[in-house]
Amino acid sequence: MWLWLREGYSWWWGAAGAAVLVIYGVVPTLQPASFGRVYAAYGGVFIALSILWGWGIDQIAPDRYDLIGGAIALIGVAVIMFWPR
Repeated sequence: MWLWLREGYSWWWGAAGAAVLVIYGVVPTLQPASFGRVYAAYGGVFIALSILWGWGIDQIAPDRYDLIGGAIALIGVAVIMFWPR
């Protein structure tokens, strides 16, 4: 979507991006666990992977606060998914 909206790529990129975003939104609903927990864990992993994407692909090194925030998000994922109930 970014390439289509911001970089002027063809509408095919926009259509492909829209399809991926729809799939991205549907996958958590198909998980066997409670939707709220899965979606929260999905969000935490998304935060951490976004930092890694920026570092590896966009060559934007995370600063200390990016890393702290990503760690907090992953700790939250661990609490949501693995804390005994």
